[in-house]
Amino acid sequence: MRPIQAGLLGIGTVGSGTFTVLRRNQEEIRRRAGRAIEITMVADLDTARAKALVGDGVRVVADAREVIANPEIDIVIELIGGYGIARTLVMEAIAAGKHVVTANKALLAVHGTEIFAAAREQGVMVAFEAAVAGGIPIIKALREGLTANRIEWIAGIINGTTNFILSEMRAKGLDFEVVLKEAQRLGYAEADPTFDIEGVDAAHKATIMSAIAFGIPVQFDKAHVEGITQLQAADITYAEQLGYRIKLLGITKRRAEGIELRVHPTLVPSKRLIANVEGAMNAVVVHGDAVGNTLYYGKGAGAEPTASAVIADLVDITRLHTADPEQRVPHLAFQPGALHDTRILPMAEVVTSFYLRLQVADQAGVLARITAILAEHEISIDALLQRESAEGENQTDVIILTHDTLEGRMNDAIAQMQALPTVLAPIVKIRKEELS
Repeated sequence: MRPIQAGLLGIGTVGSGTFTVLRRNQEEIRRRAGRAIEITMVADLDTARAKALVGDGVRVVADAREVIANPEIDIVIELIGGYGIARTLVMEAIAAGKHVVTANKALLAVHGTEIFAAAREQGVMVAFEAAVAGGIPIIKALREGLTANRIEWIAGIINGTTNFILSEMRAKGLDFEVVLKEAQRLGYAEADPTFDIEGVDAAHKATIMSAIAFGIPVQFDKAHVEGITQLQAADITYAEQLGYRIKLLGITKRRAEGIELRVHPTLVPSKRLIANVEGAMNAVVVHGDAVGNTLYYGKGAGAEPTASAVIADLVDITRLHTADPEQRVPHLAFQPGALHDTRILPMAEVVTSFYLRLQVADQAGVLARITAILAEHEISIDALLQRESAEGENQTDVIILTHDTLEGRMNDAIAQMQALPTVLAPIVKIRKEELS
């Protein structure tokens, strides 16, 4: 049986890792797939560099459309990234009857509904395990391993850059800007880290997981996205004193009123396994009604960890290459006709608990007025700390943990507290999740 032939679009970090691992483990992969898988064409603008990486026997071109037009190519591997030319090439590959493997979470989070519909029309597969959490097989777990479950919620550390920064801030007591510079020096953060530190990368991944977990279309535009740029070392310290750690989480939950889809810094109890995921590692907790909590942990980025997921997709497609398209696993786990366009809840309707830090004048009656405002808004207090403020004398930090409440109700209470003359700085609000 002739090998399955793949064409690689883009041979950067992940592309070169994919080529290397596929060649190194070719015999093991052939035994699992049932036939050999070969990358026989590579498209990259830097053809000289690409030729040096792949050596003889692989055709290197500058124009990706030459790969798509080649009738010998069965699978197109898109590793260019971004929303622009990558979308055009993926759609052209599908139209040409090619299966597609991609690690492009941004593309799928924004254009996934259109791409999957086109693939169904053409009877081809679009595989994307590498798009979420690198080498962790979370897509396969959600789409296949947990298929018996009604999934209730997912919470994940799905961006290694931000987790490294938060780990360093906690361990060394440093502020965000200092640690960001160190992360860039070490190569954990890009020169322009905006997508990472503002939560956009994590929101792309959370959007994809939410669609698979709940059988809804991908709709990144409805996700709530906050990054870590405003976090202060003081809040990480106070959280630790209260038995919590702060992580940037991608969270999606099923509720009777709709679906929560959000990314933001979150207090997590220190005793939870996910709270102890440090450095650039990723971890995802999935709660299903039958299985309870399951945790998936590993490297979320890097050449070979991500290549592991890309090649797993190549093997899946090879196994199902000749199968009836109706018998393949649906792209978003649910049969296309069974997807529900369930409402994504605005943040005002999200229910969670909160960490609040108020910098207040050290005067009699201040704390009583604050707690009275919370009571007026039916917000129950779980814990309270009072600490001397680093900002100067006659000031104090009041730290409050609340029980669950509607975010809209909390925002109204904060606005009322902020208006008090004894509240001397903007109130810090961080959401808290028990993940129990």
